[in-house]
Amino acid sequence: MELRHLRSFAVLAEEQHFGRAAARLHIAQPALSQQVKQLERELGTPLFTRTTRRVELTEAGARFAEHARTVLADVTRAEDDMALLASGRAGRVSVGFIGTATYDVLPRAAREVRAALPDVDLELRGELLSPQLVAGLHDRTYDIALLRPDPLNQGDLDVRPLRTERLVAVLPAGHPLAGRSRIALSSLATEAFVMHPSGHRSSVHARVLEACAAAGFTPSSVLEVGETATLVVFVAAGLGVALVPEPVRSLGLDGVAYVPLTDAPTIDLALATRAGDDSPAVRRVAEIVAACV
Repeated sequence: MELRHLRSFAVLAEEQHFGRAAARLHIAQPALSQQVKQLERELGTPLFTRTTRRVELTEAGARFAEHARTVLADVTRAEDDMALLASGRAGRVSVGFIGTATYDVLPRAAREVRAALPDVDLELRGELLSPQLVAGLHDRTYDIALLRPDPLNQGDLDVRPLRTERLVAVLPAGHPLAGRSRIALSSLATEAFVMHPSGHRSSVHARVLEACAAAGFTPSSVLEVGETATLVVFVAAGLGVALVPEPVRSLGLDGVAYVPLTDAPTIDLALATRAGDDSPAVRRVAEIVAACV
């Protein structure tokens, strides 16, 4: 059974006139008649009664018309969905965010993607570490990741730098330096530090240690936590001080003060996708996310 035969049948069922139906279908009337006859042979029953003046549906024809309308509507929806998919306006896209990008970029990106691409099935996950995100890109848990670019790319990822973020000091609200407009990092040399995980689990940990070394000291006491929000809560609880990228300010947690540093160290934020990923939806979402940074 061919779709063109179904379409011809449906139009003829509406018009109940071969001439008008043929005109709508842009085919010759004899061709329409042949299509209907072929369909009747396939189904083994007459679909129309024909007179010199009009064409009427038989009982079987009226029942088959319901099936034809359903099939043709499903085909139209499938064609529309494929067109959306091909243009990048439909599909599934999963985006992972490091902790700091979770607070300022993720909410904006979610709003913008929903507004521009309402038919895209968007999955968002925040408060992740860069190594987790790289692994997630490799195993296809994530299609797009906002992460720290250093030095994780083995050549199988497309990494686009988005911005450079200054590190700021996070101090308990009652700390003697909390009211300063700016402090030197060396003034925290005797403090306990709350930091992201060490080793290959977080690129921020290494960057903070580098900054402390450049300021002439190594933290004597370090408490490691996995999530940036938890890190700030621990500082508020008086368990130490911390260095975080400036966008963490948007967390808005009580009990801490964010104090700029003189000669502030910086860390980069980048957008990563799998090299050669040709998904139109991934490309469209990646552009929107990048524009939100």
